[in-house]
Amino acid sequence: MSCSIIVGGFFGDEGKGKVVAHIAHKDKPTIISRGGVGPNAGHTVQVGTKEYGVRMVPSGFVYKDAKLCIGSGVLVDPRVLKHEVETLGVRGRVFVDKRCGIITEDHIARDKGSAHLSKKIGSTGSGLGPANSDRCMRTSPQAK
Repeated sequence: MSCSIIVGGFFGDEGKGKVVAHIAHKDKPTIISRGGVGPNAGHTVQVGTKEYGVRMVPSGFVYKDAKLCIGSGVLVDPRVLKHEVETLGVRGRVFVDKRCGIITEDHIARDKGSAHLSKKIGSTGSGLGPANSDRCMRTSPQAK
């Protein structure tokens, strides 16, 4: 059984999402897993004439028979995940590791409320920094 692994090494914007979608469509994998940090930027995937932007669901969702897994190192924003599951029609195909950290409204508020994070660091305001900080301190809620 073969396995394809796509890893980005240039801090995003390398086209990983398009590559994953292409391989998923071509190779028809059983499982497509997403690692990384969380819903920071996103992937743009084209299916026929429709274009989708995904931030949580693996971009290999284009292959309808694949299970879509979100690995333990990913921070999950339940609002973003719920929206994507409903929009993409992938209910019953998405599986979240119980050890995933959960991004809360408090994380987002802390992220958006920090001039240091928004202006100096260039944060997207999605709560990833504060959620990662809480995860390191072992105070972050988990998906379990």
